[in-house]
Amino acid sequence: MSETPKKQRALKSAKPPAAAPPQPPSKKEQIISLYASGITEVPDIALITNSRPNYVASVLTGANLLKDYYDLYTSTSHPMNVYSKFFAGQLGFRDEATARASVELIDRYYKQFGLAGDRAGQHHALLMALTMFDRARWTNKPAEADVFRRWLVERLEEPLPAASPSRPEGGR
Repeated sequence: MSETPKKQRALKSAKPPAAAPPQPPSKKEQIISLYASGITEVPDIALITNSRPNYVASVLTGANLLKDYYDLYTSTSHPMNVYSKFFAGQLGFRDEATARASVELIDRYYKQFGLAGDRAGQHHALLMALTMFDRARWTNKPAEADVFRRWLVERLEEPLPAASPSRPEGGR
């Protein structure tokens, strides 16, 4: 069955459907594009894209463009220093039991570093507890956050160690 000449003329004169307007680039694409164009400071990119710095850092880290950025939301599996490997993928606050298990691990390493006189290791353990406390607190898990808070307060109330003769009180 062939089309009538009238239908053929109508089909030829019909305009193709209008193309959808191009979509603006996603925030992720904007962040990567800005970085590639030479704007490499996380706070600057965050301001330009109206994003939070931790989101910008996460996007850039995921794209293997940023290596040395750490904040509250940086994954513990992303190594910060030589101590990171002890805690990578081991900490959580899903529930109070998970938070308690995390504190037990942190405490074990804190004491081990203390026995070795490794103050930097102890500092990292404290940092991990503080990070987990903040993550739990800011995700509305007050009971889980309190597990980390209580451990931190106990550490902060410990008497200061005597000054070592090899290290002056100023620490340098």
